Amino acid sequence: MKTLSSPVVYEFDYSKHAFDEITKEIPNNKMKYILNYPTVYLINDKINKENFSVYVGETTDVRRRTIEHIHRDVQQNNSWEKFASSETSKMLVIGHDHFNKSLTLDIENKLMQYMSSVNAVNYIFNRRLNQQNEYYTSDEVDDIFSKIWQKLHLKNKKLFPAENIIRDSAIFKASPFNKLKEEQLDAKNKIIMKVEEAMNRQETGQLILVEGEAGTGKTVLMSNLFYELEQISNGEEENILLNQISCHLLVNHEEQLKVYKQIAKKLGLIEKEDSDIVSKPTRFINNHEPKEKVDVVVVDEAHLLWTQGKQSYQGKNQLEDILERARVVVAIFDKNQILSREQFWEEKQLLEMAHQANLEGNYIELQNQLRINANQHTINWIRELIDKQKVKNIPNDDNYDLKVFNTVEEMYEAIKDKAKNEDYGISRILATFDWEYKDKTKPENEDYWRVKVEDWSLPWNLQVKTDKRRGIRHKNLSWAEQAQTINEVGSTFTIQGFDLNYAAVIIGPSVKYRDGHLMFDKSASKNKKATQRRKLNNEMQDVSKSLLNNELNVLLTRGVNGLYIYAVDPELQKVLLKAQKGEI
Repeated sequence: MKTLSSPVVYEFDYSKHAFDEITKEIPNNKMKYILNYPTVYLINDKINKENFSVYVGETTDVRRRTIEHIHRDVQQNNSWEKFASSETSKMLVIGHDHFNKSLTLDIENKLMQYMSSVNAVNYIFNRRLNQQNEYYTSDEVDDIFSKIWQKLHLKNKKLFPAENIIRDSAIFKASPFNKLKEEQLDAKNKIIMKVEEAMNRQETGQLILVEGEAGTGKTVLMSNLFYELEQISNGEEENILLNQISCHLLVNHEEQLKVYKQIAKKLGLIEKEDSDIVSKPTRFINNHEPKEKVDVVVVDEAHLLWTQGKQSYQGKNQLEDILERARVVVAIFDKNQILSREQFWEEKQLLEMAHQANLEGNYIELQNQLRINANQHTINWIRELIDKQKVKNIPNDDNYDLKVFNTVEEMYEAIKDKAKNEDYGISRILATFDWEYKDKTKPENEDYWRVKVEDWSLPWNLQVKTDKRRGIRHKNLSWAEQAQTINEVGSTFTIQGFDLNYAAVIIGPSVKYRDGHLMFDKSASKNKKATQRRKLNNEMQDVSKSLLNNELNVLLTRGVNGLYIYAVDPELQKVLLKAQKGEI
């Protein structure tokens, strides 16, 4: 294995005299990597004591590019004027003996991904997507970048936090700067081509349906697609058909919406708090009339759209209402993640929707599992449990920690240990919705709504507050990212759409093991959204089995590196322990 040299990183005050000073400081043997080689650079300025604005760029001539920024760009962009006139703005120039044009573009892209995930960064300029394909030194990107980040971290820990903190953030995982895998990239290119066709033919109500199971990279694809469409619309990329199109991103999930809004604000996609460019579907529907169609609507987690009216939504089907208000709708859908009766679709409707999209060439399926870092035998075991309700012997897997615990206390202690160890990152305990929880109310004679297993108990999610004296900023963080949530139990409603490094799942009494397979007992569930009957074809029907199975699916597919399980039902717990010993 070859050893890569250390990157060259120099920091100086950002001004027109900067290079006069820096050339005096750089040793002659390092000078060529700054002045003669391609470089990546980062300009930052303090907005206040806590926050920064940042510009990330790459160039083959950093001296010339800096002069252009200072003399030309200040006249065209107010942001450059702020950088140039500020007494606190700094510039970091990064060089390496292996830098070439493709490698610097990839490093720039990764810096954009990291910087947009830093809490202290409020705003980022130069928002190009520069994902590169394979090239001579493409296998060196991650190693070189880590060395660069380590040096940046030593210079400013607030602006450049430890790498593991960045990589665990929900923004990082949903960032449009994530490098797409081949399947995702093919899907994105096909979608953009179909959008171009629709714009060229002036079509309306076009549905592009993207299906994929949990962990197939749907959110990253949607984030990347929306961002690229925004860049094209704003003239950042040449595309006559898509120039000046209007784009919206919708998601019917409060935690995921927080993440998308943060990304959009940092990248300058939304300026006003009341913007519905990134919003929930009901707000978009209420703000737009069918006769005034927008161009493109991207719907993440489209399986969470409502298929019946509610107090805040007076329609019958949110997807149909969105299609009436857009020329093209790109919808990510996974029928196995529908969790509520008000989101339920009849199988016939789903088949017709997929069939129609397929006939029009508008159907895309993502198949590659990207979340779970396990071998195929482990993935098959999880899918057999969920899809076929069968318990098989748990396979050996050196990469994935799949473990059944004897007690919930032992499992909770194990997940707390994982959460403490920064090498493992964010790990949390989750449960099926089998214990009472009422939003915005408190239980009688107790401090919190709790998940209780014999003598052990822990509060349900979204109840324990942070210690504000410690200055912990949590308002815009997703549930799992908040430090105090290690002392809570997460539900499908807070964890859906996110991943954890390790997920500890309490399978509650609504999931039982009888006659050789799992069965679902709605009488033991407290999730009224799943257990109450739904009107279909003018008849009230029980859809609880499907929805409770989907609840289990969401919970068991959150862990990237490990899944811990404890089952409340004695028969299920017994067979899971036997499966762990290979005795089935």
